[in-house]
Formats: sequence, structure tokens, C-alpha cells
Amino acid sequence: MPKEVILVDQLFKSFYSSKGWFRKSLVKTDAVKNLSFSVCAGECLAFIGPNGAGKSTTVKLLTSVLYPTSGTALIDGLNPWKNRCALAHRIGVVFGQRSQLWYHLPVCDSFSLLAAAYDIPDHVAQKKWKELSEMLNIGRLWRMPVKQLSLGQRMRCEIAASLLHSPSILFLDEPTIGLDVEAKRILRDFLKKEASENGTTILLTSHDTEDIEKVCQRVLLINNGTKMLDTSVQRLKTDFLSKKYVRLIKTNGDSVRLSFDTHKQSVQSFLKQTDLNDITDITIENPPLEEIIRALYIGGEAYA
Repeated sequence: MPKEVILVDQLFKSFYSSKGWFRKSLVKTDAVKNLSFSVCAGECLAFIGPNGAGKSTTVKLLTSVLYPTSGTALIDGLNPWKNRCALAHRIGVVFGQRSQLWYHLPVCDSFSLLAAAYDIPDHVAQKKWKELSEMLNIGRLWRMPVKQLSLGQRMRCEIAASLLHSPSILFLDEPTIGLDVEAKRILRDFLKKEASENGTTILLTSHDTEDIEKVCQRVLLINNGTKMLDTSVQRLKTDFLSKKYVRLIKTNGDSVRLSFDTHKQSVQSFLKQTDLNDITDITIENPPLEEIIRALYIGGEAYA
């Protein structure tokens, strides 16, 4: 049985703010409420939810950036709030809108500083950089200042920096935000390979449905800090929307896109009722994952 490397049990995180002009009162906001889940070694988990759902707060809790109001968690057997230094050597973290690289320094200097922080010998760090630069296609960026990198180049260097000390668990918070199509493809292929070949456990938050489909096997959906759904990516696509899309390609090159509900009629029945004259090709597709997730958001507590 696979080892569970992330264990979260009844986690709560509340924030307090003052309200009022003359007689101020504290207002409590629960960002994370009674959250429990586990992740096995080598598993890629998509941790998704609408803006303000509590995704980033949860990642910050599990990486010891924030302390919980109550509840417990174990990350690779460590309490993240009592063993922060030991935990730092076992996890890698990438926040899409924050950088761990020094803006004005060349990439090589940032890596040297990170290697020193993790007590990694120079020859080991150089070997690891060579491996990562080949896989992420960033070798030519070694001596470039970070401020001169494009967003896609910087994110690839961020991923490499987070893996410099060979962590067993990687937390990624919106790593592909703002990237172009090619940069996203490179990152997705690399993450999938990192998990399958090196057994790295990945917890990924993203609003990009292709990140989820291409990288992850499992989805955990939260809303208002509460777990709503925990299932496989495939089951998410097959169980929660019955709609199918049919694309018909005509002999003149035009295409027609139709849809039907598999709960009401079968594929065979639908095709029998469809005019297939002058049709050269037929493609039957599942609904985009983004559509399924949107339906779950709208459904709200019905899926809790």
C-alpha cells in the first residue's frame, strides 16, 4: 500500500479583522474549515477551488508559512509548525506570483545561494542543475540576470530551484499563471515525468484545467475553506456531467458541433437520429474539465 506523505486532519484557519469607526469589534473569517485529506507518495493531486476558496491558505499552512487555528497535519512524518527546518529540506515550494530567485542576480548566483542554504556541496549542486536544465531547457539561462528572463523562463528556473535539494514533496501554487502555450507544455511534461520517474509527490493548485488533466490523477475541490469533492480526474469527467459533444466534419471542410445527454439517450441512438450525409469524420468528446468544475461550483453544497 502506498505511503501517505501528506496527512491533514480537521484543519482550521481563522483570520480576524477590526470593524467599526468608534467602537471597533473583531470580525472572524474562516479561511479553512474542518479540512481533512491525505496524499500518497508519488501522487499528483490537483487542489482546486474558486478564488477565495482557501487553496493558497492551505498550502501556506502545510508549508509552515502560516500556523493553524486548530487541527493537525503531518508532512512526510513531520509536524510542519514544530519542525520547520527539517521540513524545508523535504519539500519544494513554488508560488506563481512570488519568486525565490534574486531579481538582479544571474540565475547561477541564486542557485549558489540556495545550495549554501541547503548545505549542498558545489559539485552536487552543479550536477543537479545540469540534470534539471536539460529537462527544463534552461541551460542557456545560467548566467542571465533573473530580471531579463521572460515569465516562462523564470517559472522554469523557479521549478528547478525548488527541486535543487531533491525534495520528496512539491507544492505548486498557480505555477503556470500567465505562461504561453509552449512554456505550459514544457512545465506540464516535466512535472508528470518528475512524479512518475522520481516518485515526487505533487500538490498543485491551478485555475487552468489543462494543468489538471495533463499532470494530475486526482482532484480535491474546496469552496469556502471546506472540502466539497475528492475523486479521480477521470471520474470527475464521467460522473458529474453526462453531456457529450459530437463534432461532424463535412466533405466541404465545414464542421458542426452538437451535444447530447447520455442520461437521456445513448451514443448509438443519437447518431441514428443525426443526418450523416456528406460527413467524412465524426469525433465524440467528453466535456472540457473546466465546464465540469464550473458546474460543481454552481452546484455548491449539493456535492459536499
